Amino acid sequence: MKYFAALALLCSVALQAAASNEPLDTIIGQVHHIQEVQVVSRHVEKNITSGTPTQFISADDLQKIGISNFSDAVKKFAGANVRDYGGIGGMKTVSVRNLGAQHTAVSYDGITVSNTQAGQIDIGRFSLDNVKMLSLSIGQNDDIMQTARHFASAGVLDIETIKPYFGDNQDYSIKLKVRGGSFGLVNLSLRYWQRLGKRLTMSVDGTCLRADGVYPFTLKNGMLKTHEKRYNSDIKSWNGETNFYYTFNDSSQLDTKIYYYYSQRGLPGVVVLYNSDANERLWDENFFAQSSYKKRLSDKWELRAHLKYDHSWNRYEDVNVKYTDNKQIDVDRQDEYYGSATIGWHPIHNLSISLAQDLAVNSLRNNINLSPNPLRFSSLTAMSAQLQLGRLALNGNLVNTYITESVSNGDKPDDRKRLSPSLSLSYRLLKDEALYVRTSYKSTFRVPTFNDLYYLRMGNTGLRPEKAREYGMGLTWSMRPFRCLYNFTVTVDGYYNDVTDKIVAFPSTYIWKMANFGKVHIHGLDATVSTGLRISRVISIDMAMAYTLQKAVDLTDESSAYYKSQLPYTPENSGNVSFIINNPFINVGYSLMGCGKRYSSVMNTDQYKLDSYFEHSVTLSHEFKFKSYSLSLNGVVHNITNKQYEIIKYYPMPGRNWEITGIFTF
Repeated sequence: MKYFAALALLCSVALQAAASNEPLDTIIGQVHHIQEVQVVSRHVEKNITSGTPTQFISADDLQKIGISNFSDAVKKFAGANVRDYGGIGGMKTVSVRNLGAQHTAVSYDGITVSNTQAGQIDIGRFSLDNVKMLSLSIGQNDDIMQTARHFASAGVLDIETIKPYFGDNQDYSIKLKVRGGSFGLVNLSLRYWQRLGKRLTMSVDGTCLRADGVYPFTLKNGMLKTHEKRYNSDIKSWNGETNFYYTFNDSSQLDTKIYYYYSQRGLPGVVVLYNSDANERLWDENFFAQSSYKKRLSDKWELRAHLKYDHSWNRYEDVNVKYTDNKQIDVDRQDEYYGSATIGWHPIHNLSISLAQDLAVNSLRNNINLSPNPLRFSSLTAMSAQLQLGRLALNGNLVNTYITESVSNGDKPDDRKRLSPSLSLSYRLLKDEALYVRTSYKSTFRVPTFNDLYYLRMGNTGLRPEKAREYGMGLTWSMRPFRCLYNFTVTVDGYYNDVTDKIVAFPSTYIWKMANFGKVHIHGLDATVSTGLRISRVISIDMAMAYTLQKAVDLTDESSAYYKSQLPYTPENSGNVSFIINNPFINVGYSLMGCGKRYSSVMNTDQYKLDSYFEHSVTLSHEFKFKSYSLSLNGVVHNITNKQYEIIKYYPMPGRNWEITGIFTF
């Protein structure tokens, strides 16, 4: 407060002098210096003030602790369940607090990524090379200018890419990255920024990756152990994107992105007894073009609008004697046309209201005989309001969903309509301390995917939407107890999720069939801690920790043997810790990921038990800066104890492996 008092006194003296008829200074043409006055205000991070849990991690921090793939980055978030099918080519999906991957939206620069066929996004296809920030919002975050799809999701993984920035007299920037490592890994990426005018900039990013994916593992069969190798986990992929950023005279912004991804890879199969053969292959292609427009219409009104076209193609091939001609080939094509507009109104300084409208058309075509070729029309409308009353912040919204479909063959489901509310509040307990209590409620539902409804003989057009209700309460605190600590942040959130009409596959008389068959209760606690310790002027230590305690039980049938059993692949305890030692010589990073015991089946018996594990990684890095360019070198050893473990049963994960990365920027 003394700084503010000094500033007020200085302003008072200046005003009195300006009101006086006598000159302030009789010395003309000279510059006079007064003593500097510093105004200090402590910034409170959004994850502390938000009414719902929101976590952030920057690309710089990921690089310093040696994380170079997307799935490992997402594992750093408390409450995120990542399923990894092993190897570089294995599929990776994310679920928030065990609600299922279909309830979790993946947003890429403000627009969600869609997959109406399967309802889940393979996050392994994304690259961290051009990412600025990753964030995970559980429930409803405080941004009322989002799209309606964001409001309709139980959780959102948001990917924010880096925008071009230039120094004085600089019109372009080039960044070349070379990464190599175990299992035949070679990864090259190139980034090019160009200033095209006072208001227009462009960025081009390209990445190619290949790996044979062959890694050793130990096969256990009773008391017998043999050393084997994991095959059919190879991958070749290319992806690139071009961005244009334009700022109009009225400061409104138009961002346009063109994205392309292609991969061919082996799908590592299960390893049962001594059978590790895997012949499944997958080809993926994805192209999308999207534009986002932001404009401040007046002091009280603002607009955001988005347009997107998305095309996906994949080919699946499996060689097996059980098929006709010993081979099965499935080819699928998806197309989406999507538009969204959000209008925001700020009638008074502490009240904001928004209305978001999304429209989407999705289609699926494949090579299956008599395919229904479904066409889905979706309309989502979200009304949101945000109110600040002193130390109390309220945020609520109501989402209306309407979905209708048409098919060329067979039956189609009834139209789906639903209203889904959510409400959160955050209260600052102490006026002069960043200590908040928060609570939230959110209702969401997920419509059956095209696979759920139409896939071969498993589909069921009579499925009801899967409903989820989220309840949460937490405490957040940001403080600086000692001068040597430049931040100390703690968040603790307890939650309860209720899922009904859960969509699962279960055996009928002759075949498996999709059905609404489930009631699940999920209780848990997420905790995060982050702090920074200043050792000297040039040496500091950053530390972060995340922990999840979760009990997710099946309450479908009281008479069943697995009533109140933990859901498959759900550990009761999981977490991670990371340290970064920043210094002028060599930055040192350490990361620990741990996961408690799990079961691969609803039957929680030793037969289906997966043991707990810890994975340690160590990173060394240093940046060499020269006059017009810089060179950054990074070396990391993953799983330094060579621990063998499985995230999915019969899919062994790699043991000890290494990577070396060089980044050249000019």
